[in-house]
Amino acid sequence: MSQPEVSSTPNRANQSSRIFAQLHRYRNLLRKRWWIPALTITLALAAQGWRLWNTPPSYASYGRLVLNVRIANSASAMPVMTEEGFNFYGTQIALMQSATVLNRAAERVRSLHPETPTPAEPVVLRATQIPRTSVFNLVCTGLESNYTRFYLDACMDEYLNLRRDMKDSSLSTTLSGIQDKLGRLQKELAKGEEALVNFQSSNSVISLAEMGGGATKELVRLDSELNTLEVQYERLNKLTLDQNLEIQEGAVPDISSLDTSAERLAASGAGYLQLKRIIELKKSQQAEQSKIFRPKHPIMISLNEEIANREKDLKILRDQSAARLENLKVTVKANIEIIKAKTEQLKTNTADISRKMAEYEKMKAENARNQILFNQLIASQSSLDLGRAADPETVKISERASEPQRVSLKIASNLAIASIVGLMLGLGLLFIIDRLDDRPTSFTELQTMFDEPVLGQVPNEKPHSKNGETKLLQPGDSRHAFVEAYRNLRSSLLYMATEGKRSKTIVVTSAVPNDGKSMTTANLAITLAQAGSRVLLIDADLRRGHLHKRLGVEAPVGFTEVLTQGLPWEQAIKPTAVPNLTLLPRGGLCNNPGEYFLAQSTKDFLHTVAARYDYVIIDSAPVMAADDVGSLSPHVEGVIFVIRAGQTSARVAHAALDILYQRDVNILGLVFNGVESAATEYYFYKYQNYAVYPGA
Repeated sequence: MSQPEVSSTPNRANQSSRIFAQLHRYRNLLRKRWWIPALTITLALAAQGWRLWNTPPSYASYGRLVLNVRIANSASAMPVMTEEGFNFYGTQIALMQSATVLNRAAERVRSLHPETPTPAEPVVLRATQIPRTSVFNLVCTGLESNYTRFYLDACMDEYLNLRRDMKDSSLSTTLSGIQDKLGRLQKELAKGEEALVNFQSSNSVISLAEMGGGATKELVRLDSELNTLEVQYERLNKLTLDQNLEIQEGAVPDISSLDTSAERLAASGAGYLQLKRIIELKKSQQAEQSKIFRPKHPIMISLNEEIANREKDLKILRDQSAARLENLKVTVKANIEIIKAKTEQLKTNTADISRKMAEYEKMKAENARNQILFNQLIASQSSLDLGRAADPETVKISERASEPQRVSLKIASNLAIASIVGLMLGLGLLFIIDRLDDRPTSFTELQTMFDEPVLGQVPNEKPHSKNGETKLLQPGDSRHAFVEAYRNLRSSLLYMATEGKRSKTIVVTSAVPNDGKSMTTANLAITLAQAGSRVLLIDADLRRGHLHKRLGVEAPVGFTEVLTQGLPWEQAIKPTAVPNLTLLPRGGLCNNPGEYFLAQSTKDFLHTVAARYDYVIIDSAPVMAADDVGSLSPHVEGVIFVIRAGQTSARVAHAALDILYQRDVNILGLVFNGVESAATEYYFYKYQNYAVYPGA
């Protein structure tokens, strides 16, 4: 049978049902096992009462301390003593309750009050701070009254001594550290002064400063001269002879540092340029005269000769100027190299002077820093010495130990705590029991534990007969919820179709005895018969079946004789008081019915009766009690499996269902029997007034 598709959207109704079902389960568990928390509470109260009864009387003494917290002045060179406000009070409480203070206090009491006996159990000291104050309350609790008071006084005194010792130790450690640092600084100052004197004796600081200034000025001058010469040298290389001579003629730079080659070049250049201009003038005259005179005219011949002579002189002057220009280049290049060499030497000298001056300044600064630190340490040492002599104690005993008072046992609160502990322990045990219990108690739990469909829920009906058995359904039965549950089961069968065919031969079984399968079988057959169907009820539990007793039928022979002796089944069936319902009783007892259920005659018998009746309902033995149902179920069309609420183990039920599935049995569904009518998921009982009874 196809299952409907389950929606992935959370169903709030299902969630609510699970919650209420779980609460109902816990309520039932508490009803059944109320004695567990009652027992744990009783034991806890008894244990607490025994402890209180055997607790000897104790005494408490009270004292008070005041702490005057002094904040360090940030303007001082070094604080004498500082306390972290965030941890201060917690630190002081820890010191008050420390083993050092307690051991010293015990020794102090023994030495000052030897006549006071020491208690068998140690005295307990508890220190607390009054909120938003620097006041501490101290309480000592012990078995001996006088010893407790003496012990509290000793604790307060020893706490003061411990703080004083800690302060002295801290001051001594600080002073020792300052003195060690002063010694090292004094040596470093002497060493620095000696190094400074040695440096000044071997180096004149004033001369070094003057030399550094002169070297800097000389470097500036040489750098400027070098730039001028490099520009001149580059110009001499790039310009032609005529361009150089024209520049030399027009504006000769300051070249006093060079040799006379520049002067000679300027002089020869001036003659060369002047002769060049004369030749150009003569050539201009020649051009003018050529327009008047012929080439062989004496005037033209004279001009030509004069121009030729002048050009010879010009060539000589040009060669001389070119040679002098090359000499000038060499001279300028040499002067550039000389100035570069001087510059490098001056830079080296300047760097050496700067290094010496930096070393001198470093020694002066180091000595100055050491001197400042030395003065600060001297001031701190003086401040510490003054603080040790003049600083008042920051802790005062406000109240000495009071007269011991007997401590109340607080019986009510102790017993209340014991009751709560016992209750929690009992509830914890109930929770563990519930986690270990796999017996379903609600419809929601049943659906969670099993995949099979649930055909119906049958409420738990209290037995009314003397033998402790619940009566079967009767005409006009006033058990509204009980009757409606079986009618609901009947409807589930009537409207259930497996592969298009309604199951007619049905076996009702359970996992273990006492799950209510026989009651379910009989009442199901009765409701089917009341609906007008012809029903044959077969008691197939040949070991312990007793349906004939429940239905009030005499059964000398029955199903056992039909199977073992071949008795015609028509002779074994018995009519019942219920119309349309016929019973095939158990008959005699049989120890091995499974062997007969496997026979072909049993299969033929079931086919025969199925043709004669609308429904054949068979009661069988429990699955885990015998293999009878495993041999009989494959011959029928369906099996109904009964699970009793709060009794049937889910693990055992699964094992029984697995056995049936291995035999290829068609499981129609589950019947949840013995459900508490007060369960949140059971509703028939809520509307029992809706039923109409005879005479109403």
